[in-house]
Amino acid sequence: MNKEEREALLKERLAEMNKYENDLRKNGISFIAGVDEVGRGPLAGPVVTACAVLPPDFDVLGVDDSKKLSEKKREELFEKIKEKAIAYAIGMADNQVIDDINILEATKLAMAEAVLKVDKTLKEQGENGIEHVLIDALTLKSVDIPQTGIIKGDASSVSIAAASILAKVTRDRMMVEYAEKFTDYAFEKNKGYGTKAHYEGIEKAGICEIHRKTFLKKILL
Repeated sequence: MNKEEREALLKERLAEMNKYENDLRKNGISFIAGVDEVGRGPLAGPVVTACAVLPPDFDVLGVDDSKKLSEKKREELFEKIKEKAIAYAIGMADNQVIDDINILEATKLAMAEAVLKVDKTLKEQGENGIEHVLIDALTLKSVDIPQTGIIKGDASSVSIAAASILAKVTRDRMMVEYAEKFTDYAFEKNKGYGTKAHYEGIEKAGICEIHRKTFLKKILL
């Protein structure tokens, strides 16, 4: 496949990913927020969310579910999304919140935080705020804005996909920083997920202050 053919495929993919957004715009809705999370499964670190409102002429090729992209591509797209987005924000719930209220509720809390930050930013810019939220498979009862939950939304909505990239790069960078402080767990490689090296680190050094105790009940017994 040559460069022109690849670019044509990426443009076609971007058009497909705009379906939900374009359907809303046809109904007069302009400020559409995509929301996604990263880090529900790891044994350590926060769950990180992002909210992004993209312009109708968003033309960054290659935006897709962050899990499908290489680290290098995510980093490249991260900067382009921030540059092109009308507004974006990060939300977060740390391991203590996750242990206190469970991972699902912590995820919703962090998502709501990101949405409300973006809504505030838009209003400060003189707009009416977010008019509709596209969200990956969940509903945020605490957010009084119309919402559409989309199964595998990060692979079918460009706004959710953009949010997934913002959240993924933000969390990965955090875990690399944590690896410098907590050196026994290979966080720079596993980002807190339960790899062999991570479990060996726990066996050697015990848990650290960013571990999710509720995810490690069998080990802590």
